[in-house]
Amino acid sequence: MKINGYFLAGSLAWLTAASVVAQPNPNSGHNNDQRSVREVPVRNSNGRNWQNNNSINSENTRNNTADSSTDSSSNTVEEESPTDTTIDNPTETTTDETSNTSNNNEDTSSDVNEENSGSSDNSTISGNEESSVTESSGTTWIINSTNERAPYIYESNSNQQVLVNVQSVESVTVAGKEYTRVSATGIPDYQIEITQEILDALISRPKASTDFVNGYPLVQTGEIVSFGQDIGYRSNSSCGSEAGYGFWPPGPVCPENVDHVGYIPAEPEASTDSCETGLGVQGYWVNGTSIYQWSDGQSVNNTWHTLAPMAEVYDVDICGGHAANGDYHHHFYSNCLAEIAGDTADGHSPIYGYTADGYAIYGPWESTGVLAKSSWAIRDYDDPRSDTGCGVAGQRSCLLVDEYDIDRGVSNTNNTGPTTSGSYTSQSGNEFETPAGFFYEDYYWDESLTARGGEYLDQYNGHTDSERGYHYHLTVTQDNNGQLIPAFPFTFGPRFAGKLDDQTIVNRCSTTVGR
Repeated sequence: MKINGYFLAGSLAWLTAASVVAQPNPNSGHNNDQRSVREVPVRNSNGRNWQNNNSINSENTRNNTADSSTDSSSNTVEEESPTDTTIDNPTETTTDETSNTSNNNEDTSSDVNEENSGSSDNSTISGNEESSVTESSGTTWIINSTNERAPYIYESNSNQQVLVNVQSVESVTVAGKEYTRVSATGIPDYQIEITQEILDALISRPKASTDFVNGYPLVQTGEIVSFGQDIGYRSNSSCGSEAGYGFWPPGPVCPENVDHVGYIPAEPEASTDSCETGLGVQGYWVNGTSIYQWSDGQSVNNTWHTLAPMAEVYDVDICGGHAANGDYHHHFYSNCLAEIAGDTADGHSPIYGYTADGYAIYGPWESTGVLAKSSWAIRDYDDPRSDTGCGVAGQRSCLLVDEYDIDRGVSNTNNTGPTTSGSYTSQSGNEFETPAGFFYEDYYWDESLTARGGEYLDQYNGHTDSERGYHYHLTVTQDNNGQLIPAFPFTFGPRFAGKLDDQTIVNRCSTTVGR
């Protein structure tokens, strides 16, 4: 499959522009009776060789290591380790992928390793389970039915390459409740065509001279690049030569074949509680890779939480993904996801994945030419009289009492954030301007947008229609050139619309926003 990859850093000038486009999102007044049972279709992709293999390889990395002359392990980026950055010293901060500390006055009392926070996607059921293989004529899960293996990602205990995509999808019953059990390695089989846009983005990286071993990428327009192939990056030392090194920019570790075995409710139920999403795996895309949320686990002054699609824009590959603790994942829309989902932008988007609560995430299109719209709006810091501002133009010195109800007003905080003309330095040492919309705390749910109905979504980034029942959407905006730009909250959330339980991929709600 040839994909025109989505490389965020080049095409999203919004990160360094003076403003960020507001977008719509979440959920108001959802009707429990309107939420339909989710079917579990399976796809054998055209033009590929696939096999249904029930054995899942354990979490691995390639034994091969990169030459020490290209080691960038000192510049590791790892979002599984929540850290805080003070704005008094906006120099480069680095966080070890196994550490919950940083070099910037962090309050670690509430730190949680996001890889394991509430996640049970590789658990096994010890109770009485009735299982049957799902049979379906649908076109959702991408099943590897012919033992296809990744060309550049290897098992740690052998020289064998890792199986790609989903290995099995089954219907199971646990304690009288029906689930879809999905088994996958977490490794995709993307093949990306290098377009002029992608090449320009690679060349124009602000730290290209050091991000690439030779100071420039090793690819040309029209070239087809496989997932994990060396394109010239000075990758993390966890990546082996000819085994992922050079495909990822400095910082992120290389992906491993993670043992994804997740249980997804066959009949999602609307939650009556406020259930925050957390860090780490929140569901699976249709190729078995992980769905992550908006957060990268970082914050300024332990208060202003950064958004992964912004702060990690230079830390993702040409498909808009990267790994944390070996787990490859996407935080937002990319052309690679659209391609594997078969989204042609003709009519309503197809399913891109499923979240832990059982509801499907569809792509960004509500219908031909009409994008689903987030109902999350951006606070107005620049007008001192604004109900969502802080009384002084450009200042981040107050927080919304409730981002779901702006009528409750704001409260002052001593943990101030960068001004809207300020800057933020990411873990990988890249500096960003911080206009309104850069941090999670810059957003609030605008119920009046949800009330418009149609393509406008609710507070969970979903809505209901007669054909699909309740479902989420990936949200984007479209610029004047037709480029799709990820829009908060990007995938779903910030809260789960449905119930979690002991068996689901995430089995408990997060207790802290952004963690």
